[in-house]
Amino acid sequence: MIVRVKDSAEALGRMASNFYGRPSEQLTLVGVTGTNGKTTIATLLYQLHRALGYKVGLLSTVCNYVDDKAIESTHTTPDALALNALLAEMVEAGCQYAFMEVSSHSVDQRRIAGLKFAGAIFTNLTRDHIDYHKTFDNYLKAKKRFFDELPKGAFAIVNVDDKNGMVMLQNTRADKKTYSVRSLADFTARILEASFDGMLLNVCNREVFMPFVGRFNAYNLLAVYGAAVLLGADAEEVLRILSMAKAVSGRFESIKMQKGFTAIVDYAHTPDALTNVIDTINEIRNGAGKLITVVGCGGNRDKGKRPMMAREAIKGSDKVIFTSDNPRKEDPQAILDDMTAELDATEMRNVLVIVDRRQAIRTACQLADAGDVVLVAGKGHENYQIIGDVKHHFDDREVLLEC
Repeated sequence: MIVRVKDSAEALGRMASNFYGRPSEQLTLVGVTGTNGKTTIATLLYQLHRALGYKVGLLSTVCNYVDDKAIESTHTTPDALALNALLAEMVEAGCQYAFMEVSSHSVDQRRIAGLKFAGAIFTNLTRDHIDYHKTFDNYLKAKKRFFDELPKGAFAIVNVDDKNGMVMLQNTRADKKTYSVRSLADFTARILEASFDGMLLNVCNREVFMPFVGRFNAYNLLAVYGAAVLLGADAEEVLRILSMAKAVSGRFESIKMQKGFTAIVDYAHTPDALTNVIDTINEIRNGAGKLITVVGCGGNRDKGKRPMMAREAIKGSDKVIFTSDNPRKEDPQAILDDMTAELDATEMRNVLVIVDRRQAIRTACQLADAGDVVLVAGKGHENYQIIGDVKHHFDDREVLLEC
């Protein structure tokens, strides 16, 4: 008999779920999937429900939490054994809710097999993880499978402004809900005012100021609001708590610099995410000052997006510094050569290539004047840089503060 790897992985997931007493059936478990926004949405749902008085668990890229106990995160979604062990620990601690990021890898590798989800959220879908999935269609199918396998009685809430939003709902048995910033939906929001301090939003005909920046965050906040209401929370109380929430680490994190310019640290590591952040900055600064962008691409990952990242950075910035991200086992200079290979002399006129990331950030700070914005993209919350197989301590925010 031939046992396929994915079949055995699914069996392991179900065995792990049974071994730990099916902890997901004792928790109200909600999963968040999509290319961008997963960490922000899952973390805000965790913060929100704790503020509502519940004990809550969180499984995210940045950190895992069993109520207020922090546990280091090594993967967006842990392997089946670690995942069920964490969920069991949440049950033991008296948690009533758990919010988790669901990566395409975890769906494809059946890490979430055996878990019972009360709800699922879809954010958006753009090019990512092609090095693993090989094609965008495979990537989409992995995300869709999560929704296809939701049980009857769960809810599925999707961003209908993304062309793949309705695709996620095609075959699900879950209760179908939608959210939108541009069109009609079950949950809607409109940006009324925006600054680097936050946004005034109209959320389902209620005006509220949120300390978050950017249209992409309007989507994230709306997804949080919609999911919380579907879970039974009072709409007014949800908005009140979100109006006092803190930005998620490394997600459009703003630092006021002594020279009078603003530094933004963001995890944007896909072309679409980088475009969203740059567009948001340009909308707010409205032609005032310069935008200096520092960005790179990871090694041993999708090479096809390298020139795409370079073009998006140049298109919206006054000055760009290409530098190392996590080179892993690739030559950092070769990665930068891939990024700049398709740029002509005119485009390269406002580009610097500095392999050393610390020096690249310092150079950006030296070039910045009062009123400018320095965007340091790609690593966000990460406090390390992977060179070879070794993680070296490195934090973009620390380097900016040194400046």
